[in-house]
Amino acid sequence: MRPLPLSQRLAEIIAEEGPDRLTFSDLAARLHARAWGGLLLIFAAINVLPLPPATSWFFAIPLLIVSAQMAFGRSNPWFPGRIDRRGVTKQELGRLVSKMAWLERRVERIFKPRLPNLTGPNATRVIGVVCFFLALVAAIPIPLFHMAPAAAIALFALALIYRDGALVIAAAVAAVLALAVDALVIGSGVVALSYGLSWLGL
Repeated sequence: MRPLPLSQRLAEIIAEEGPDRLTFSDLAARLHARAWGGLLLIFAAINVLPLPPATSWFFAIPLLIVSAQMAFGRSNPWFPGRIDRRGVTKQELGRLVSKMAWLERRVERIFKPRLPNLTGPNATRVIGVVCFFLALVAAIPIPLFHMAPAAAIALFALALIYRDGALVIAAAVAAVLALAVDALVIGSGVVALSYGLSWLGL
């Protein structure tokens, strides 16, 4: 059975009675089996956007927390008290749904449950390790450096949500490309710095 799109499940959560602000633990509980993928996607979506200089490390913290727990095989997500209480408001979720819905409508026919071993418990732990490393790269405070790793994490998140093993393979390729792009950025920066220092005679 094709899983319900995440945007639809979030819309249901927004419509439910209760407080306007949800802790991350509460949100994870309401996402049920899609908690890991849903949380990864929510946090990765923030990091895919251009961020103010030197703030990427701050926005990468939730990704590090979630992916580390996936790697250790936890059954349910846990957050430090201060971060958990900050949570997310239904208004913030609504803005996310409005941005996600149009994309999901276009891709939901493509994503479907297949190659189940690539989204099972053991595979989820491996995905957690990869996403943790990508989140570490995304935390490096270099302008726009976080976007490519975050995009790869978002693909892994969609793979977990839709239980699509083929998408896991695509996400792995995207992760390699993201690291290659960031390595190229660093290499270019080092070359430019060396050239500048040599031009100054230093």
